[in-house]
Amino acid sequence: MIPGITSRRRFRDLSEQEVLALAISSEEDDGRIYRSYAERLRKDYPASAKIFDGMAEEEDGHRRRLIDLHTKRFGDTIPLIRREHVSGFYARRPVWLIENLGLERIRDEAAQMERDAERFYLTAAAATQDADTRKLLGDLAAAESKHVDKASDLAEMHLGPDEKSEEESAAHRQFILTWVQPGLAGLMDGSVSTLAPIFATAFATHNTWTTFLVGLAASIGAGISMGFTEAAHDDGVISGRGSPIKRGLASGIMTAVGGLGHALPYLIPEFWTATTIAFVVVFIELWAIAWIQNRFMETPFMRAAFQVVLGGALVFAAGALIGSG
Repeated sequence: MIPGITSRRRFRDLSEQEVLALAISSEEDDGRIYRSYAERLRKDYPASAKIFDGMAEEEDGHRRRLIDLHTKRFGDTIPLIRREHVSGFYARRPVWLIENLGLERIRDEAAQMERDAERFYLTAAAATQDADTRKLLGDLAAAESKHVDKASDLAEMHLGPDEKSEEESAAHRQFILTWVQPGLAGLMDGSVSTLAPIFATAFATHNTWTTFLVGLAASIGAGISMGFTEAAHDDGVISGRGSPIKRGLASGIMTAVGGLGHALPYLIPEFWTATTIAFVVVFIELWAIAWIQNRFMETPFMRAAFQVVLGGALVFAAGALIGSG
């Protein structure tokens, strides 16, 4: 807690000096955030890193102008007040949360940062009756608006068609390596490998509840196994495949989903109804796998469909034969 402030204060209760101090600390925070984005992107997206470097410099420039204004009006001692001390003041997401997302998500977050600041100052300026305070808040709103324009100028300067195409290609490739490949592997494993135990149990017992329990255990067990295997076998540093935690989650969750898809119908008490629905679900799962391979892995659709349908049919036949025997 800072001296003189025992709780979150309302913006309208702040003095002009405190509003100016709040603007200074906010500009400092935003400058640090933009520099963090730049460092996060510099290796893979150098052109976008330059954009955030430029935006950080803009924040520094506005901070210096605000400090000069404060010194002129109120002296050298700036009150310690930050956005978290003011009720209703716009908040920033933690940098660690945003930086783990994709390039476009980071760009969108930066744009939203500027819009939030501009909208807040405009709203605050409209609500105040004091002429000097209104002018101060209006100036701050105009400054934030110029930040948005400056960001567009910087994007045009550093992101030409070639650079933007290269960065979009790199981002797409990273998305494939981190999310699609592990998720697809998990979906294939969950959909295909659980066919044998589920349908073997179904045809051996004709008991839908027992079949569901076997399918539930097989799906969750396979999901945990695939998730840990994916996360443990490659830390992503050399291969460039991205965070092992993300890949493990994608693989584990999709493995469980693939198995549960044709296990859940066995919650239906009537055996042949449940089995017919399970057949339909398996067909949908296999064609979904073929579509993902075609859409993201550029595998010809008919070849992908032939591979997954043939593999699924063989595993299903094995399970049905074993269960019937």
